Amino acid sequence: MFSDCFKYPHLFQPITLGKTTFKNRLFASPISGRNLDYNNRPDDNYTAFYERKARGGSATICLGDCVVDSVHGLFGEPMIRLDDMANHTPLNRLTNAISRHGAVASIELQHGGLYSKFSHMQGNTIYGPCAGINADGMEYFEMPEEMIIETIEKYAKAAAFAKACGFGMVTIHGGHGWLMSQFMSSKVNLRKDKWGGSLENRMRFPLAVCDAVKKAVGKNFPVEIRMSGSEVTPDGYDLDEGIAIAKMLDGHVDLIHVSAGHHENPDVFCVTHPSIFMEDSCNVKFAAAIKPHVKTPIATVGAHSDPELLEEIIASGKADVIEMARALMADPDLPKKARMGKPEEIRPCLRCLACFSHLITNGQVFCAVNPEIGRETEHKYARPAKESKTVLVAGGGIGGMQAAIEASAKGHKVILCEKSDRLGGALKCEETVSFKGKIKAYIEYQERKVRESGAEIRLNTEVTPELADSIAPDAIIAAFGATPMRPPIPGIELTMTAEDVYDHIDKTGENVVVLGGGLVGTELAIHLARSGKKVTIMEMAPMLNSGGNILHQNALNTEIRDNDIKLALGTKACEITADGVYGDNGEKVFFPADTVVCAMGQVPQTETAYALRYCAPEFFVIGDCVTPKNIMQATAMANAAVNDL
Repeated sequence: MFSDCFKYPHLFQPITLGKTTFKNRLFASPISGRNLDYNNRPDDNYTAFYERKARGGSATICLGDCVVDSVHGLFGEPMIRLDDMANHTPLNRLTNAISRHGAVASIELQHGGLYSKFSHMQGNTIYGPCAGINADGMEYFEMPEEMIIETIEKYAKAAAFAKACGFGMVTIHGGHGWLMSQFMSSKVNLRKDKWGGSLENRMRFPLAVCDAVKKAVGKNFPVEIRMSGSEVTPDGYDLDEGIAIAKMLDGHVDLIHVSAGHHENPDVFCVTHPSIFMEDSCNVKFAAAIKPHVKTPIATVGAHSDPELLEEIIASGKADVIEMARALMADPDLPKKARMGKPEEIRPCLRCLACFSHLITNGQVFCAVNPEIGRETEHKYARPAKESKTVLVAGGGIGGMQAAIEASAKGHKVILCEKSDRLGGALKCEETVSFKGKIKAYIEYQERKVRESGAEIRLNTEVTPELADSIAPDAIIAAFGATPMRPPIPGIELTMTAEDVYDHIDKTGENVVVLGGGLVGTELAIHLARSGKKVTIMEMAPMLNSGGNILHQNALNTEIRDNDIKLALGTKACEITADGVYGDNGEKVFFPADTVVCAMGQVPQTETAYALRYCAPEFFVIGDCVTPKNIMQATAMANAAVNDL
């Protein structure tokens, strides 16, 4: 029997909440979608985003940040309004898409409270437990008692509406600094009436919401509450207070979902959404600390992805449910693959935060390693190739490997050529970096997938027009990548490149100046500092360049501070000598250094790529040899090129 070799019995043991049985312990935690129509209602792309995770085997799929009061509680513009009855049909269509795959559809009930900036921008008054000015400089007022009662009713009405729309569970957002946690917090809720002051009074509003929601949906309908076990900031509450809050919630809901942090603190954001610098499942400690104090089942969230570790969490009693967000974007089929006992088949999440950064800056979730995310509708209706073609992929970096994998899957004959002795491209040099373990796992995963795809791999083979002519392919996908920029600065020949340093860190001296404050330079500086070097980053712009990944930059800033890395911003490198760097920040300054590293960008190998443009009827240029950017761009362009064949 299959059960005799079942690897993760605790992960795949059903759990009953209310009167609903969930098929396993792997829940898709709330994620905000932005694919709403002009009336802020779900469209087909929004629905496909959530349905894809249901197809992958998660027990429940939760829609995040759905507002219960669109007049006073709106903190983002593209949000589902649960007080908009016209959402009934599109939400029913969405819940049907989820539930038909055996998953329970859930929805997060949200209110921004004093951070409801879009309500303020629309000319509406915003409220918190007390009056004040929020971080955006917006005035908010103490919520009067009649509005407290009205808000409790709005939560209840939203829950009843959600149930009518086909949702099988509701999740009350009581964490991360939003309205519910504003009332819970002893640092924020300084009211003098029955709604503030003592813990009992501060919990009066959250408990009233939980009880009203329970009454609205019925005692057998599962209700989850999300809370911060600790807000992990001096301006918020600590774990002891979190335990006390959880004890008060015990028995009022069916599942206590223990997160951490506060959304207004950039440092803490990377605790709520653990960065690459943190270990797997790092936030389980908050759930584990709370669990002995309550009878209600406990869920844990934060950097969960490894089935072995997740099995241990459930088996040891640290938590009853695992909630995941980014891991299920990197691979929505994670539950299915874990159930089949194939953890090696799970595509690794890099924990790079590109997904959420893109959501904030561009209103769309994409994934660096999984080009299907954000394009689910396109992939759902993708057709096999009309004919099998011979495809020459020139370059075995991230884009080239992705192109080879996808072209082979569509039935094409693929020849992948890489001029070095192994696949992986520019990322190979980062494999030994302490905080880049996910990169190493991803490269190994992609290498294995290329070999399993049936593509012909030719290492130590540079693609030239002559080689291409000898192969006579139907299509060429040029993925040559880029080379390090060496600007014409006097003494530039004395510098090392980032790749040189990663490969030979022992050759760098004690004092290092890194030229360039982009992601490459900043991450390299952190690696050097963690290795005991004294590091200065010199950047001619007035700030470090996140490359669009604004949330990852938060994590980098924390590491820069904690590792005592010096910043020379607004400083142009003028001359490099054996003793250091002369810079110009309005006046000439000197930075002594044993080693200077040039990390000032990349030069695309455009000329090399376009030399092949007449060597095949179809020709595509992807990744860094178009514009040096990131993994997300490389995999997305590879995916598009294959679909365009």
